[in-house]
Amino acid sequence: MIWTTWRQFRGQALVGVIGLALIAAYFLYLGFDIRDSYDSYRAQCASLADCGPQLSQFSADYENTLLYLAALLGLIPGLLGMFWGAPLVARELEAGTQRLVWSQSVTRRHWLAVKLALVGLASMVVAGAASLLLTWAASPVDQVADNRFSTILFGARNIAPIAYAAFAFVLGTLIGLLVRRTVPAMALTILAFVVFQFLVPNVIRPHFLPAEHLTMPMTVQAINQARSLGSITGAPVVKGLTVPDAWVTDVSELLTKTGEPLDEGIFNECFTNAPETGTAEGPYGDTAVCLAKHDVHVEVAYQPTSRYWSFQWLESAFYLVLAGLLAGFGFWRLQRRPS
Repeated sequence: MIWTTWRQFRGQALVGVIGLALIAAYFLYLGFDIRDSYDSYRAQCASLADCGPQLSQFSADYENTLLYLAALLGLIPGLLGMFWGAPLVARELEAGTQRLVWSQSVTRRHWLAVKLALVGLASMVVAGAASLLLTWAASPVDQVADNRFSTILFGARNIAPIAYAAFAFVLGTLIGLLVRRTVPAMALTILAFVVFQFLVPNVIRPHFLPAEHLTMPMTVQAINQARSLGSITGAPVVKGLTVPDAWVTDVSELLTKTGEPLDEGIFNECFTNAPETGTAEGPYGDTAVCLAKHDVHVEVAYQPTSRYWSFQWLESAFYLVLAGLLAGFGFWRLQRRPS
């Protein structure tokens, strides 16, 4: 059974090896280029008291490139599930070739288990190797930028993509088992994976560990960190706030000293009628001075960056458990379906 599965899969495996070799060649080139640039910027800092501007420029030089690469690599698990997982069973059910195997000594569960183990392991190896190559190439920039909790970057670094690949592959296999048509199963697999990759970072990931909390007064600096000042109840008012060395997961609306939401009339009065004469720091400086008279503050929920690896392990475990549950359902469904 293992030999049969390998012969069916060897063409796809060859494509995966070639693709991984191309990725490795580019990331090795990029990694050495980033390290040369990092050494150059560090050399410029030798005679300077503050190296911050140089390191910020170094990070900015590669920020967009690494972001695009992370987005592309984030699709690899989904593509593996689409092209390796979805056709794995659907193609055989569509053609009816599974009956030949089931009429021999191989049981249905043994048949499915071998396919899941062999091709699933290959999927995890490809996704993991690509992720580790990108992690190595980008490590100097990640150390300087310190934004590893970014949704796109987090999902393309270290161990999480290995679990994504396992989940996407099992998901594709299960969809193929249920749909029994290759092309629809492939389309549904990539769609379902994209939906999961949107929901988990925004809805589930922030709650893997209890958040830390702090109160931030609405100072001039806090106002100028905000993206806009259009509404006291809308997210754009507060989502621009940052906390050093932390991933901000939630920020309250503007609150008074008693913890009650700030009256909209007071906010509009400060925002509209503040002189903005330049007597206070920043474009919204006078607005901040006005709000400060009412002891306005926001409550921030955040995850310290020291928890990064905890989140990597927790999210990986979450996806692996999902993959195990899907696989278990697949074994149950295969045993019950008519031959």
